[in-house]
Amino acid sequence: MAEGQIMKALSGFYYVLSEGRVFQCRGRGVFRKQKVTPLVGDRVIFQATSETEGYILEIAERQNELVRPPIANVEQAILVFSAVQPDFSAKLLDRFLVLVESKNITPIIVISKTDLLDGETKETIARYVRDYRCIGYEVIETSAVTKGGLDELAARLRGRVSVVAGQSGVGKSSLLNALRPDLRLKTGDISSHLGRGRHTTRHVELLEVAGGLVADTPGFSALEFDHLTLDELPHYFPEFRVYGADCKFRGCLHVAEPKCAVREAAAAGDIAPYRYDHYLSFISEMKERKPRY
Repeated sequence: MAEGQIMKALSGFYYVLSEGRVFQCRGRGVFRKQKVTPLVGDRVIFQATSETEGYILEIAERQNELVRPPIANVEQAILVFSAVQPDFSAKLLDRFLVLVESKNITPIIVISKTDLLDGETKETIARYVRDYRCIGYEVIETSAVTKGGLDELAARLRGRVSVVAGQSGVGKSSLLNALRPDLRLKTGDISSHLGRGRHTTRHVELLEVAGGLVADTPGFSALEFDHLTLDELPHYFPEFRVYGADCKFRGCLHVAEPKCAVREAAAAGDIAPYRYDHYLSFISEMKERKPRY
């Protein structure tokens, strides 16, 4: 028996790193019976059947796990959002932030393609950067072309397990290539018809980058809140906590309740109006979802 960590999952095989060697493993049938799927990032016990192959026998308890992308035991999420091409989407970013924080994963916001900014868009992005930093999020402005912000990003990756996530076409693979050129990850152009990037990463894989392990993941633009309840959602808008204690009712959802301090703060501009609007949109979405039986 040996211990290791799954670095890649592809076509039914799990590539387990153990003591400097990688073993191509399959999962035992017991996982199918238990409806458990090994995930990239899992720490496992496996039995080697040769110098390069083996079978996974046990999966250690997970610190956390994500479904989309499918990965476990992540310490931080590098949320990459392009300044332009495609345009920065604060609402999509807020969806990512809610998801990763609900999984007890530390988010780091990375703004890519800053070399493409002009006067007007530069001011817009600067305003978003200020807003999110004021909330308490770490924001790194980067460019794979000018190398701006790459040293700061590399420092955040060192010694940690990170997932790199974001919409297709925002430059996730370009940033990883800039940090480690020998990776030669495939990058894709923006589709002029769809206005978004083509998917270039087809599987989840942990890569050694800047002294840490980084998961390059398939790009995606849809996130569901089906694991959250309505009363949990306010906890994942950190700026609400400052004002929520002053709400008249305990358990206030900050929607239509009287004497809601969060609503008052949003109306006064102390909470970014677009953040509050996104929150209301998420609440409405969660109320309309179909119950699961």
